[in-house]
Amino acid sequence: AGAQFQYLAVQKTGTQQNVGLIQLNRPQALNALCEGLMEELRQALEAMENDPQVGAIVITGSQKAFAAGADIKEMQNKGFQECYSKGFLSGWDTVSTIRKPIVAAVNGYALGGGCELAMMCDIIYAGEKAQFGQPEILLGTIPGAGGTQRLTRAVGKSLAMEMVLTGDRISA
Repeated sequence: AGAQFQYLAVQKTGTQQNVGLIQLNRPQALNALCEGLMEELRQALEAMENDPQVGAIVITGSQKAFAAGADIKEMQNKGFQECYSKGFLSGWDTVSTIRKPIVAAVNGYALGGGCELAMMCDIIYAGEKAQFGQPEILLGTIPGAGGTQRLTRAVGKSLAMEMVLTGDRISA
């Protein structure tokens, strides 16, 4: 990894230094996924993808929050036309295009975009305090980064519909 990041802590770990560890590090905002964090995540993932020493990647957050969702403050003044023309959320799918296995180590909140980020990973390990949810309906919108499709595959149609339409959370 080697690069310095503002919103991530990145290192190689494991007995053979072959596991790439990416920790979301924006504690003041419960690791809300702002554009800067997502760009850094894309860079870190691509660097690990191209590093022959790295065999697998782990994405994690803090004990309190894996990621509490997209940064609402950053999004609140954007209209549809601006989001569409500037490709808002266009880099979010990088996680799902990486060929190396990615594990989401989730503890605390994985809400909205944070839940979607975890679902983009190949495996999710959830701690006892993990809370998953798609609360976008409480803001008058729906999940926007593939959450409706991935959630249905992960938990089934009925529970996915309940979560998306009510904003209710599920535990690990």
